[in-house]
Amino acid sequence: MQAVAVDASVITKWFVDEPYSEQARKLRDDYVDLKFRLVVPRLARYEVLNALKYSGAFGSKELIDIAKILEDYQLVEIPPDGRYAEETIKISIEHGVTIYDASYLAVGKVRGISIFTADEKLLERIKEDAFVKHIRDYQTSASMS
Repeated sequence: MQAVAVDASVITKWFVDEPYSEQARKLRDDYVDLKFRLVVPRLARYEVLNALKYSGAFGSKELIDIAKILEDYQLVEIPPDGRYAEETIKISIEHGVTIYDASYLAVGKVRGISIFTADEKLLERIKEDAFVKHIRDYQTSASMS
């Protein structure tokens, strides 16, 4: 089965209405329909919960419910070791992005898969890497390659 990576900016859009939430939810629905596996660094769920907390749209109970939902999705979570850690550090230094952001990019790069993001600042910094795509460009699982 093919795989695709997403960052926290995409997963967050599953729970809030923002620009490109529709495309993010389409990607999620394709994942649920087993069209591909979703791969993320291990910190992804924490980053999503943090973003949702600071959105002001969710209280404690809702965040706990969302944490359970995220667990139920059974995303493939990559630990920060070995090649992933090395690539994360390399990307962070080379592109001047946070280790957090670089960890998502490293998952895509090491696995040789596309990564979708809604983070336009991140895209601007790494524009030459074709494997990183804006979620607005997601239409179907065919758009992964």
